[in-house]
Amino acid sequence: MHDPGSPRAARDARRNASDDTNRAAVRLTYATAFFAFLLVNTARVLLSLYALSLGADAFAVGTIGAMLYVLPLLLVWGVGMLFDRLGARWLLLFGAVCGMLGMLVPYFVHSLPALYAAAALGGVAVAFSNVVLQGLLGNLSLPDERTRNFSTFSMVVSVSSFSGPLLVGFTIDRLGHGAGCLVLAAAASACVLLMLLKGGVLPAARPARAPGGNPLKSLADPGIRRMLAVSSLMQFGVDLFQFYLPIYGHGIGLSASAIGVVLAAYAVAALLVRFIMPWLIERLGEEGLLSWAFFLGAVLFLAVPLSRSAPLLALIAFLFGLCVGCGGPLTLMLMLGRSRAGRPGETLGLRLTVNYLTRMAGPTLCGFVASMAGLLPVFFLNAIMMFAGGLLARPRSGAGTPGQPDSLKKQQSRAR
Repeated sequence: MHDPGSPRAARDARRNASDDTNRAAVRLTYATAFFAFLLVNTARVLLSLYALSLGADAFAVGTIGAMLYVLPLLLVWGVGMLFDRLGARWLLLFGAVCGMLGMLVPYFVHSLPALYAAAALGGVAVAFSNVVLQGLLGNLSLPDERTRNFSTFSMVVSVSSFSGPLLVGFTIDRLGHGAGCLVLAAAASACVLLMLLKGGVLPAARPARAPGGNPLKSLADPGIRRMLAVSSLMQFGVDLFQFYLPIYGHGIGLSASAIGVVLAAYAVAALLVRFIMPWLIERLGEEGLLSWAFFLGAVLFLAVPLSRSAPLLALIAFLFGLCVGCGGPLTLMLMLGRSRAGRPGETLGLRLTVNYLTRMAGPTLCGFVASMAGLLPVFFLNAIMMFAGGLLARPRSGAGTPGQPDSLKKQQSRAR
């Protein structure tokens, strides 16, 4: 026992208080992520179905989906650097307010221009939520906690991805598309309240100790360039699967509720696979697991246009979720493991900039292809992209071996 008034006891008390604050900040990050990603991931489905109900063709639906990522493409790198300098609380608050306002626009105005406006404002929420929440969790996690914390984070995102389409799909069938917009506006409002009432526990900004400079210096690392390509291909496949599956389902006569159930099957599988993700990483390595996810996902893309019923599409979506559900967390951990000291937000901003360029170009390109030749070539094109990602993600010599996570190996190598 230490004397309660001794310097050592005071240090222990400060350390325990700091640990408690850190745990509270991690819990708040998870709670905010649930509502933020419920908005972000469900907005694509809602706006697509809303546009189809207004008579939009595949190209118009694709451009509305792309609009969600125009502003993130322009903003996300700057948001990453702002996060490194200002911290998380007020950036998350601003993004949530924009998302709330964006979902209210099509509730009051029932037109395609209103959907474009909603997508643009939703894009601001996408930019601020993604980079700030991921960077915040990176700052709150010690190296040996990172895999566990990001696995939990990805499970939270999966639960929101499961509940969002399901809730909005049933809401649309019973109350209409405007009511679906209100559901997402309520999710954004929950983020606003969390930041106003509990945001004080989040850590203040920790200015980088590393020398400043052009963020493009990160691209000098060939490993980062390769991982950026892998990340964008994974994002391309996952997004286009979730974006064009509702369009395909609508085309074969499925209801909004049935489409919501199909997408929920994907989200459930993405959640389940993350429970065993540490075990899979231990045996296959991070890059080895990524490669298998790409190859199996390519096969499932080819199976979609062969399916004409909701149960079969739900089975394909479930298997696809099992394959690629760990793709986002893996590419995120690999990028964070290579980030320059003190600049996780900058590195995440670079990753997300490339991803958003993919997310903006993908729906537009595939929408054009679908309007010219139908949906079959879209799924075939996505299968090719996923196969290419599998080839690119294959472990290089000295990386991706079973056992210790690759990102932790790189951190320890830099420390030496």
